[in-house]
Amino acid sequence: MENLTISDPSPHGGSAPPPGARGHAQGPPQLPPQMFTTAAQLLDLTDKKLMVALRDGRKLIGVLRSWDQFANLVLQSTTERIFAPKPGTDASTPEGYYADIPHGIFLVRGENVLLLGEIDLDKDDDPPPNFEPADLELVRTLAEEKKTQDRARDKKRLRKLATMGFEGENLGEAVF
Repeated sequence: MENLTISDPSPHGGSAPPPGARGHAQGPPQLPPQMFTTAAQLLDLTDKKLMVALRDGRKLIGVLRSWDQFANLVLQSTTERIFAPKPGTDASTPEGYYADIPHGIFLVRGENVLLLGEIDLDKDDDPPPNFEPADLELVRTLAEEKKTQDRARDKKRLRKLATMGFEGENLGEAVF
């Protein structure tokens, strides 16, 4: 990437005003689009409804009201959506239940954001495909059971890999 400054000519031609000259006809100098990186790209998403997936697995839906240079986000009218598979279904066809928890104003630390995207307002009220709304306590219980099963499966997988000579991550035991 180039090292650009505000005095560089714009990509559309023209030249920078001479030092000391007042450019009333041209207006204030504009930053080239190449200078907007990382958190500055959130400018287009401000005041739009977003879905934010966090590193801990939570999914938040809310309106982006503010952000800073570290991509810390302020979401308004936030709800947390919890998904849980139906008992006895296989993973090849995801179907299950979901429930929403209203949170209101929510501050998300930028380093915890895994993924974010704008929500299509035409489809906003539609339930997720193959999922149906259910009681919050039922969904929480099913989601916790699924998480426990996944942890046990991962632990078993890591132990098996360790016996095959691969260094296991997160085994929680020291091998000498």
